[in-house]
Amino acid sequence: MTEAFVTQIGEGFAGTGTSTAHINTVLGALGGPVETAWATALAQPSPGHTPFMVVAQPGIAIKPLTLFVSKATVTTDGHGTITWGAAQAGVARGVIDAVALGLIDQSAVDELLLIAAVWVDPHAADAAAIFDNNSIATVNALRAGKYREPAIDDVLALRDEIWNPFFRSR
Repeated sequence: MTEAFVTQIGEGFAGTGTSTAHINTVLGALGGPVETAWATALAQPSPGHTPFMVVAQPGIAIKPLTLFVSKATVTTDGHGTITWGAAQAGVARGVIDAVALGLIDQSAVDELLLIAAVWVDPHAADAAAIFDNNSIATVNALRAGKYREPAIDDVLALRDEIWNPFFRSR
């Protein structure tokens, strides 16, 4: 890269119910603070939250190198399987799609690191929906990071309509 890469932070959401995917991404340059965070998270797992590198297939890490960090504590074998399987594969597909779409510069992938914080509902059971929703949410998060979305005017317009799947302000 010929100029300094500015860290990109994004949020993406897709799906409904227990198949919902909520992704937060932090994309940054090697040698910068994202690298420090990436390496620290990888080296300091905690019970139920074991960060790992995202792969396209066993032994083939995606690029940019991506660290999957679970936002939900993995407490059952089924939740672990869907998190490490379908959700991880969906993130892999989403990152690969983002590179193919030009949201991440293909010529820069070896100089970047990505952290993907991923929510997988502990009751999730539909692996195909988890895969699809995590792929979509990952692309959405990376697009938001690249284009600094949402615009502040869009955020301000929602001032009286704050809600999420667990709470509605009015």
